[in-house]
Amino acid sequence: MKILCIMLVIVYVILGQTGYEIAKMVEDRATPKDQSSKTTMILTNSKGRTRTSTIYSKTLSGGEKQILWFMAPADDKGVAFLKIEHEEKDDEMRMWLPAFKKIRRITAKKRGDSFMGSDLSYEDMSNRDLEENEYKRLEDDMVDSTVCYVLEVVPKKKVKSSYSKHKSWINKETLTAVKEESFDKKGKLKKVKSFQSTRMRDYYILSSVYVKDVQKNHTTKVVFEDLKVDTGIEEKLFQEKNLKRLPQ
Repeated sequence: MKILCIMLVIVYVILGQTGYEIAKMVEDRATPKDQSSKTTMILTNSKGRTRTSTIYSKTLSGGEKQILWFMAPADDKGVAFLKIEHEEKDDEMRMWLPAFKKIRRITAKKRGDSFMGSDLSYEDMSNRDLEENEYKRLEDDMVDSTVCYVLEVVPKKKVKSSYSKHKSWINKETLTAVKEESFDKKGKLKKVKSFQSTRMRDYYILSSVYVKDVQKNHTTKVVFEDLKVDTGIEEKLFQEKNLKRLPQ
């Protein structure tokens, strides 16, 4: 029995953490109580034509609550988005469309739809619940000069994800995402995502995201500027009525 135990310990040391354990480490890393930013989003189509949006964003509790307002271009000014994530029921997502004077609710069936014509879906904009996915650790890899854990992430059926799986590269030192490949329901590569993070205080904060839809040959680049953390954003901000109130 002692020999068996010793062998199990040796195997664990060699293999290191499981996929689930690494995902839990990522979830448990320090994040700010709140965060605000000015965001630039650049869409580029297959012909090289671009569209640039300016967005103000505020988040609470690691992104569990988020509100953002489009400030430019002019035809999108005033469009706003509110997201509130829940553990025991579907997340709440709402869009304020001033041109139609209408609040649009994003239902669970629409989570795979594009957010404002970008390569990010509403599903992409939500945190992944640790218990709603299966994790498999793959062989460690390098992205540029960064040593990464590599995980295969498979959404459970109850999630009704628009993806069949993801392959994620996680910086071993900072436990932040570096790269991800997302596959459609047929198992074909759909999106390739690249992430950059910056250090602020004791946190590593996402500073840019680049997404390519390889099936549509369309890209989205999101850059977070004027980042501020732990400024005391109040929970009452994250209400539907505030979608109509542009930040000053």
